[in-house]
Amino acid sequence: MTASAPASTRYREGLAIRRAVLGDAHVDHAEARTSDFDRPFQDLITEAAWGTVWARPAWSKRERSIVTLALLAALGHDEEVAMHVRATANTGATREDICEAFLHVAIYAGVPAANRAIKIAKQVFAQMDEEAGNANAR
Repeated sequence: MTASAPASTRYREGLAIRRAVLGDAHVDHAEARTSDFDRPFQDLITEAAWGTVWARPAWSKRERSIVTLALLAALGHDEEVAMHVRATANTGATREDICEAFLHVAIYAGVPAANRAIKIAKQVFAQMDEEAGNANAR
């Protein structure tokens, strides 16, 4: 929210959900990069996507995560696919869930879209596994 406008309840809830799903480090990094130009956009996605859609009680974070990954893969939003694959560590969606989602993408949105998403997921999983190994070695 802008410095002069108080944050709405929906914005505050959205920010909490965004942090729970994407992690504090990701959100802090995004907020640090926010400028006056894109602040309205950041406010919009925090309030609308996270504070409205992700906050709805009918689906779990796991279910929303799976659907989000399928949609992002189908639309070819590679950076967002990578971000949301990483977020599954916080949502409870498993690698099996992601594989199943991408199989649906292959049938309903096309094999190239699923192939690209699988490639991205494998790269993110390798990074996550390496990070977990490094953390365990400490």
